[in-house]
Amino acid sequence: MILVQMNFDFPKEMMGDALTEGAKTLAESINQEPGFLSKIWIENSDEGESGGIYLFKDRQSAEDYVAMHCARVEAMGAKNISVKYFSVNEPLSAINQFTVASK
Repeated sequence: MILVQMNFDFPKEMMGDALTEGAKTLAESINQEPGFLSKIWIENSDEGESGGIYLFKDRQSAEDYVAMHCARVEAMGAKNISVKYFSVNEPLSAINQFTVASK
């Protein structure tokens, strides 16, 4: 399992309720991406930062998604995109109530 941490500068006026309303179709489409397991949407409107924490079944699925999604969020106004990949230590995470719905 691979965790992807993606964050970027994003226009403040496009966050909060505006993002919630404007990105519903996008959120639904992410569920269809190969290898995708889950996403936590994150934003810090005070600092103009947004992004997500994603889980994928494997590294290749994560990298394929990131390549596509970086282009998509740049087209939406994102700048200074940062992406990091992490392996998930599932046994330790399970001790701390980590669960993923199976797909």
